[in-house]
Amino acid sequence: MRQGRYPSDTTNAEWALIEPLLPVPACETPRGGRPEKHPRREIVDAIRYVVDTGCKWRAMPSDFPPWRTVWGFMSRWAACGIVGQIRDELTARIRRELGKGPRAVATIIDSQSVKAASTVTRESRGYDAGKKINGRKRHLVVDTRGLPLLVMVTPADLHDSAAAKEVLFRLRLMHPEITIVWADRAYAGKLVTWAKQHLNLTIKTVSRPKDTTGFIVIPRRWVVERSLAWMMNARRHARDYERLVQHSETLITWAAITVMPRRITR
Repeated sequence: MRQGRYPSDTTNAEWALIEPLLPVPACETPRGGRPEKHPRREIVDAIRYVVDTGCKWRAMPSDFPPWRTVWGFMSRWAACGIVGQIRDELTARIRRELGKGPRAVATIIDSQSVKAASTVTRESRGYDAGKKINGRKRHLVVDTRGLPLLVMVTPADLHDSAAAKEVLFRLRLMHPEITIVWADRAYAGKLVTWAKQHLNLTIKTVSRPKDTTGFIVIPRRWVVERSLAWMMNARRHARDYERLVQHSETLITWAAITVMPRRITR
């Protein structure tokens, strides 16, 4: 077992939460399989190291398991929704510690356009004319404390109101208890009626005060904007490097799992 030496390494408390949520090793199932060669905590630490430092998979330090092994676990756990389960369990636990119910009923939605690296295919990227960015767009839904509930990645040229239908549909399936979504004016118009009619969700828009210039804290919306800023502290997300959209969503979720609880519960 390697010694912890990086800021991104899991703490004992974090590992106590994450370990039971990981799938049962194949060797312990009735079907059987090879025993895993590397401890799972080292796999998780390696994934978090890549997210935190932004290094290439092939450039991971030698005290971690081989990069192909780490990438394989990341990909398989992403495919079976394990990372989302960890996020939801962690969010519920933090909410209880803050004196709230484990499930949020009010949420905030926003998006962020980021440049894409050359590894991102043309089919999964686009040009955001408003932000003048050629890349991808991250759509994030958080609760009123900024804890993540859902992340979806699309080409940057997809308008927020168009992507929001898919985002809100996923949100309704995953969190049927949610009743209200706060958003900016990009989500106004026909989307409000559609969400109420088809998903029984109330969208309330919060606009920037008139005749204001420069930076200003906007009620409700500042929470999700803060969460997006926190995730940018994970250097892997200063630019989108992932070939597959689902891998981009997974690594963003890993950043949320690592960064947000430490900041919110300080």
